[in-house]
Amino acid sequence: MELLTPSLGLIFWQTVVFLGLFFLLRKFAWTGIMTAIKEREDSIDSALKMAEETRAEMAKLQSDNKKVLAEARIERDTIIKEARNSADRLIVEAKEKAQAEGAKVIEQAREDINTQRIAMVAQMRKDVASLSLEIAEKILRKELADKSAQEKLVSDYLVDAKLN
Repeated sequence: MELLTPSLGLIFWQTVVFLGLFFLLRKFAWTGIMTAIKEREDSIDSALKMAEETRAEMAKLQSDNKKVLAEARIERDTIIKEARNSADRLIVEAKEKAQAEGAKVIEQAREDINTQRIAMVAQMRKDVASLSLEIAEKILRKELADKSAQEKLVSDYLVDAKLN
């Protein structure tokens, strides 16, 4: 029960011991404790500042990454557009070249056909003339018994055929 209602002597000695302990701690431990607390506070502040700087740097990096991604997308779209334009241009050039080649082949075929037609007509005329001469010769042989009369008639026909 004495602890619940302490005597005056106990209070006096507890106060003296407390003040002695207080002065001893203040003289020897207080500065070390306060220095440690201050160092701890400074390290916490520097860590918080570093975290804030890191957060700001991360935000900046994310912003830069977004810009780089946007630029990359724009560049990708530009490259794709240029590739499509190049492909379209190559297709158009190939079509034009194919059409030109086709037109050239058709023109060459027409020229060949025309040349062959002219040659065929000339050959037909030659064959018809030869055949006509053979027929005329056979007819004239029957009609003309004389060789000189036949030659005169043929030469007349030849002169007449050259004029036509």
